[in-house]
Amino acid sequence: MTVDLLLQLDAGAIANGVNNVWILVVCFLIFFMQPGFALLEAGQVRAKNVGNVLMKNMTDWTLGVLVFFAIGAGVSSIVGMLTAPGTALDVGSAFAYINDPTAYIGWFFGAVFAMTAATIVSGAVAGRMNFSAYVFVAAAMTAFIYPVVTGMTWAGGLLSGSGYVGQALGTGYLDFAGATVVHMVGGIAGLVGAKMVGPRQGRFDENGNSTPIPGHSMLLAVLGTLFLAFGWYGFNVGTQATVLSANDGTLTFMGGALGQVVLNTTLGMAAGGVAAMIVSAAWQGKPDPLWAANGLLAGLVAVTGAVPHVTWWGGVILGAIAGALVLPTFRWVVDSLKIDDVCGVFVVHGSAGAIGTALIPVFGVTASGGYTFLGVNQLVMQVVGVLVIGTWTVLATIVAFSVAGALFGLRVSEEEEELGLDESEHGVSVYPEFVPNQSSSERPTVTADGGVRTDGGEHE
Repeated sequence: MTVDLLLQLDAGAIANGVNNVWILVVCFLIFFMQPGFALLEAGQVRAKNVGNVLMKNMTDWTLGVLVFFAIGAGVSSIVGMLTAPGTALDVGSAFAYINDPTAYIGWFFGAVFAMTAATIVSGAVAGRMNFSAYVFVAAAMTAFIYPVVTGMTWAGGLLSGSGYVGQALGTGYLDFAGATVVHMVGGIAGLVGAKMVGPRQGRFDENGNSTPIPGHSMLLAVLGTLFLAFGWYGFNVGTQATVLSANDGTLTFMGGALGQVVLNTTLGMAAGGVAAMIVSAAWQGKPDPLWAANGLLAGLVAVTGAVPHVTWWGGVILGAIAGALVLPTFRWVVDSLKIDDVCGVFVVHGSAGAIGTALIPVFGVTASGGYTFLGVNQLVMQVVGVLVIGTWTVLATIVAFSVAGALFGLRVSEEEEELGLDESEHGVSVYPEFVPNQSSSERPTVTADGGVRTDGGEHE
């Protein structure tokens, strides 16, 4: 009887069920990146600003999912329709997911990626941005800035094979899990925001030279890095959403595709961390744990768009390039551009995502695991795609921060910044034993604001 029952099962239904459960599980893993971001950013700010960082991270998720459900996911579909020839605009269809239970798992999958892009921004503007203005920017990220990018790519728009640019070049843009669509967007938005908000007090001296402002806990920063790396397996491997495929009543386990993705994710991560460790040792005389952590994350970002498209050694090279460039790129941002990107979000997410995605065709892989160059047109498409996404993100972020500034003011007062955003913006102290209420007549004798070189890698 058991055999007869098995013979009656629909292979397609089994595959669909398993694949949907797989998507839910990896979404839960991706959600676990939120505490990773919270720890990473909290460790790199001063003790008096930790509560503000935590509040912004929670806001990114709570407000972000509401906005993405009500607006963002529909905007993505509309942009896909408007930027592909022969596709009629159907607003009703774009927002049909709202009342369609069969679409909710797919929406949730998109939502966890959207929240990642939004959360990245908070690390760049930490320590001085007005909370109300940040809330507005977070809403703009999940309602318009990020959805327009997914519309141009994953939703079949401008840069896809069926979009205007894709048809002109005869190929679609390759970004498997969002190295540019998610991470570069967040990194560039953070860089633009940090420029517009301005540096923290004391970040540059009277001659314009950078002065390090140490974060309060390297332990939290590195733990956050490892939490993020764990969640990244959901981010990358989970994007290989087909675990079982059904053809002519036969089920096939997609082990090869999953293996390719997990191997390149792991090797890219490792190469990025090792490369950053070597560069920091050569640059500063000793290997720096935080630069190694940032290199590990940059390696992950660099291969995020590439994992199914490149050879294993291509994944190593992409991760190593991104990791090696973390420290020199950070110094360029701070010393040449004079931008106070507190957590280095541009070097970890922005430039690493751009480089890794642009170079995908150079390290192409065949179905059997061999090497192949993916073609000049594909290389041109990758460069064009990076430029289009980057340009849109810069312009849209300028608008979002400008409106936020006009409505709320972009940054807190000098007095509020000196007091700390935990007290001035939220009326709390995360470390009451070390950072007592500054309004008290008794000055604190011990603070937890220094001693860790998590911002700039320099000694005071």
